[in-house]
Amino acid sequence: MALKTLVKISNVTNLSDARYCAGMGVDMLGFSMDADSPDYVDPKKFGEIRAWVAGVQIVGETTTTDPEIIEQLLETYQPDFLQVDEAALLPYLSTFGKSPASLRLILRVDIAHLTLGQLDTLLQTSVANADYVLLESNGPLHMDDDLKTFLQRQAARYPILLGTGISAENVHELLTALSVRGIALSGGLEEQPGNKEFGELMDILEAIEED
Repeated sequence: MALKTLVKISNVTNLSDARYCAGMGVDMLGFSMDADSPDYVDPKKFGEIRAWVAGVQIVGETTTTDPEIIEQLLETYQPDFLQVDEAALLPYLSTFGKSPASLRLILRVDIAHLTLGQLDTLLQTSVANADYVLLESNGPLHMDDDLKTFLQRQAARYPILLGTGISAENVHELLTALSVRGIALSGGLEEQPGNKEFGELMDILEAIEED
């Protein structure tokens, strides 16, 4: 199975999501390592899920800004990518550990509360050490022409993953118009173990399957 663009699934919490997404050919599966997150996956469950999926990059997601805690999480989870929300951590993390080249970095940016000017400044000054910049929105976001033009310009300069404003209906149009590096979709909680309605996530993945 192959998809038309790079896809990251964020906040994976269960094996059914992980196996479905891996089978669909997604590139990255993200797991929250923060014990206070509703999407937290503890190390034991994480290990069990990881053992079942192959051919995908594993992203450890954290919102903490404490380098010591991050160091402990990396030791415990040993992800392929580390996702953080704080750009100031990137220079330190890029030199982290015994083999810094083996840890790749994703900077997650919540664009709901940034002006386009603020986002432009952040991209210009702070993302040099990130392998990808994930743009998400924790609030309502209207994908208007100004935002599309801005994203199109930035996608030519930075390795952007678009994680907001995507639907099965508009995904092809956005990929064509914006030329972003890839997209990010969210997994989330299953109603009961093994019984999950994938809904929109499944619709979007099926829409971008290669013929």
